[in-house]
Amino acid sequence: MPYRPRIKICGIKTVADACYAASLGVDAIGLVFYPPSPRHVELEQACRIVQALPPLVSVVALFVNPNAAEVARVITTLAVDLLQFHGDEDEAFCHSFARPYIKALPVRTGADVQAQLSAYGSARALLLDTYHPQLRGGTGDCFDWTQFPRAAQRPLILAGGLNPDNVGAAVAQLQPYAVDVSGGVESARGIKNQALMRAFVAGVGRGYED
Repeated sequence: MPYRPRIKICGIKTVADACYAASLGVDAIGLVFYPPSPRHVELEQACRIVQALPPLVSVVALFVNPNAAEVARVITTLAVDLLQFHGDEDEAFCHSFARPYIKALPVRTGADVQAQLSAYGSARALLLDTYHPQLRGGTGDCFDWTQFPRAAQRPLILAGGLNPDNVGAAVAQLQPYAVDVSGGVESARGIKNQALMRAFVAGVGRGYED
């Protein structure tokens, strides 16, 4: 592999977890602005988290089927590097905020993944996650990795069921641009575990070295 995959830990809710992730060398943290999620963070707390981060750690704001006003409220208040859309948003909506964005795409068994990727040509990157009829990410399940494309016009981020035990194999097998974890480094839903965060980063390193 030409480089170590970037690492994003999503669903950060506390200053302590954000700073610990940064100390591990994580490239990005994700802040979830989706109230039904156990990882939802209020804007005031998000501001405290971002203010505490050291430089060169990217901040990703995640939304699920928001309206434009909801996105605008966040990006006018918070220093956000990237938007992430995890719902049914079309390309025109995602591209309308003058911010680079990531589009999450649920991978169903037998789906035409390449066709899904082509629908978001303006995305800075595309995140492939496990399909679930009710949940928007955070399923804890992996999709069939044989459906992960070997080549794409945009960087591909692997998500869905990653944890310290399997991320090394995922990195070695698929060589994604980045990996994204949330539930796989939690001791309970929405509660990050620093030991698991540390083990996940180490797992990425082992996969890269293989």
